[in-house]
Amino acid sequence: FIRNGEFDDALQISMLLLSHPHDLIRKAVGWVLREVGKRDLDVLRSFLNENYCRMSRTSLRYAIEKMSDSERHYWLKRK
Repeated sequence: FIRNGEFDDALQISMLLLSHPHDLIRKAVGWVLREVGKRDLDVLRSFLNENYCRMSRTSLRYAIEKMSDSERHYWLKRK
């Protein structure tokens, strides 16, 4: 779905799993968000603006992996 520009399901599932205690789930959430960001960075930024405070640091780090250095530092400082 993400490859076809359909992000709604991926974002809803990610939102449900943001506070999951298992590290592999946290990584998977970050991977999904990163893939969304590869196709539409504004959608990822919007999601992060609304949810970064609820995200684990692991999910956030994976989600912002492909952003520029300055933008990655911005998100990590907010956490």
